[in-house]
Amino acid sequence: MRPLSRLALRGFCSLIGGVVLLIAGCSPINPSPVSSDAGNRNATRITSVKTVTVTPTPVRRTTTQPASVYAYHRAEIRANASGFVGEVLADIGDYVEAGQPLASIDVPELLKGREIIEARIRRFLAEEQRAKAGIDLADAEVQSAEALAAEATSQMAGVKAALAAADAELQRTQDLVGRGSLQNRVLDEAQLKRDSQSARKEAMASAIESARAGVAVAKARVASAQADSDAAKAETDIARRQLDEADVMIDYASVKAPFAGVITLRHVEPGEMVRQSNEVGNGQALFVVSRIDRVRVRIPVPENDAPSVNPGDEVTLTFPSFASEPPIVAKVTRRSVSLDPSTRTMMVEVELANDEGKLLPGMFGQASIVIGTKTQANMLPAQAIRFDETGNAYVYVVGQNDTVTRAEIETGIDDGNSIEVLAGIGPGQRIIGPHLKRFVDGQKVAVLTP
Repeated sequence: MRPLSRLALRGFCSLIGGVVLLIAGCSPINPSPVSSDAGNRNATRITSVKTVTVTPTPVRRTTTQPASVYAYHRAEIRANASGFVGEVLADIGDYVEAGQPLASIDVPELLKGREIIEARIRRFLAEEQRAKAGIDLADAEVQSAEALAAEATSQMAGVKAALAAADAELQRTQDLVGRGSLQNRVLDEAQLKRDSQSARKEAMASAIESARAGVAVAKARVASAQADSDAAKAETDIARRQLDEADVMIDYASVKAPFAGVITLRHVEPGEMVRQSNEVGNGQALFVVSRIDRVRVRIPVPENDAPSVNPGDEVTLTFPSFASEPPIVAKVTRRSVSLDPSTRTMMVEVELANDEGKLLPGMFGQASIVIGTKTQANMLPAQAIRFDETGNAYVYVVGQNDTVTRAEIETGIDDGNSIEVLAGIGPGQRIIGPHLKRFVDGQKVAVLTP
């Protein structure tokens, strides 16, 4: 894409040249007499010219666009706690590390709330101790009930043995009484003894059941005490989480840098009232932190060139602030792969190391991106191409019989020294090089040998 200033300059030069030739060709009001022989010699004089040839040359296409410098990271820091600003610990131009405090906000209500939560935790811990004591007591009751059950069970064995002996004695007494060896009174005594042992067995069985029930009750008390303990622990855990939340909110009262960088803006003063998660009274952020040890150069590439730009393409960057220094040569880091509907351009980014801090966010420059691979292009020296008053390009073609023909052409790549010819002439054709004179179709010229 040729700069307009070059087109205007060439058109202006062509116009001046035409005026000069026109003035030179006009006759004075009182011309001096000229012989007819001299006039014939001027009419038949042939202009000597040097020619250049349209030459296919390998070139790489470039697109030159404006470029702007941006911080690698930029964060607007706002308060996430409400209160009065106690201290301002950083100012513009200060370098800060990640997590470094920038300002403090007084939050006495949050501190009091934290004390209340701590007291609640102490109460819940006491509840845990009481529940633990209840568990120990219930465990002791279980052990006591189990001991009673074991004792009743062991006594049941003796009762069963005594009952068996009483049954045997009753049977033997019944046999002797039947034979008449013993009186009926002895049988009655044996029967009473047997009934007594049977009653004792039943009583012992009831005692065993009671003891087992006591064990079940004691175990239930253990479970209840364990549930009370779990509930107390859960309440303690909830309170501790509330304490953590309070600590986080209190920590928000210390405004910190999210990453290492430079304070590029500050809009807060000591004693100023700030509100949670938003702004100071004037609607601005408290601080702006920018990382500038590495910067992004953003280049809007027009729609026609956007499909040809890819990561890794070479970029040459120039900045007016460093006009006397060599251009910066880098690579395309990434592209947005979409066009901005409002500008019909695709954003391209180049990352640059900026350890010395020479490149400042907001700087404006120019980027020349090499797009595509080398291609053959029909090139002519820039001085061989002329432009008319409307900016259209043309050349003077010298034919085989050394006559001149004006040819309109379409131009492409312009590197300042050579210009690509897209249409109008072809490779090998002879073109009149730099010359102050204008020519007309059919005019005869003398081609000088290089």
